[in-house]
Amino acid sequence: MTVYQDLLRHILQQGTPKGDRTGTGTLSVFGHQARYDLRAGFPLLTTKRVHWKSVVHELLWFIRGDTNIRYLVRNGVRIWNEWPFQHYLRATERDEVLTKHGPEWKAALKEFTARIAEDEDFARQWGELGPVYGRQWRNFNGVDQLKDVVAAIQRNPDSRRHIVTAWNPEEIPEMAKAGLPPCHTLFQFYVAHGRLSCQLYQRSADVFLGVPFNIASYALLTHLVARECGLGVGDFVHTLGDAHLYQNHLAQAELQCTRAPRPLPTLYIAPEAPGLFEIGFDDIELHDYDPWPSIKAPIAV
Repeated sequence: MTVYQDLLRHILQQGTPKGDRTGTGTLSVFGHQARYDLRAGFPLLTTKRVHWKSVVHELLWFIRGDTNIRYLVRNGVRIWNEWPFQHYLRATERDEVLTKHGPEWKAALKEFTARIAEDEDFARQWGELGPVYGRQWRNFNGVDQLKDVVAAIQRNPDSRRHIVTAWNPEEIPEMAKAGLPPCHTLFQFYVAHGRLSCQLYQRSADVFLGVPFNIASYALLTHLVARECGLGVGDFVHTLGDAHLYQNHLAQAELQCTRAPRPLPTLYIAPEAPGLFEIGFDDIELHDYDPWPSIKAPIAV
């Protein structure tokens, strides 16, 4: 996993200062590619702890076509909470009153997520992110892309059309209201020597907070699709457009660069587990994960 630290160092040393939608500011580079051999271990960062439970539940949420954060909240996954919460504050005219990430804002966010978990009607109104990833994967203008690509891999593994896209221009404005237009926009599968590889194009990459999740999520997706198709795993190739470190993540990135990577964990999927579209959290395990401690940093929304 030194390739991830190499990216951190590259941005810290060569990144261009840029403004951004959140007002936080970034150091940014454009166009970067990393390759992870999935046979060498599962690529979950060891230079800081990554919340494995969130990786798995979020991917299952995508696969099932869900776009409401209630499933995530009720399973202890918080990574999407800030976006619908900010939408809620804007809609109730409280966004100018509460200082983002301040004590009162944090208390209000806690109350908001509790209501999402407990109140189905409230969750239906305020927990919906719009037609984001899961919707596009499973219903892109009526097309179930994920089911179709699995069938295509099984039918014609040498095809160059094993593609799923989350970038639906017609629905981007709706996604932007309470969620976020897709950052990981398009992925393609490739079969060679009985092994499945996946390449992801990510238009926007929050390298400190988001990218570790993206690497693990698409590595897991590759394993699950390979299992569904009776294949082994090959590489995960991660191609980044705007790869950036937020200005309030620089010290954390520098700290992470000082840590020596540890041995990668291994992924275990229960042999009796159901297929891709029915598999559950308890069917998927991570063994021998021994990372450095987590490094906290605020999410830019």
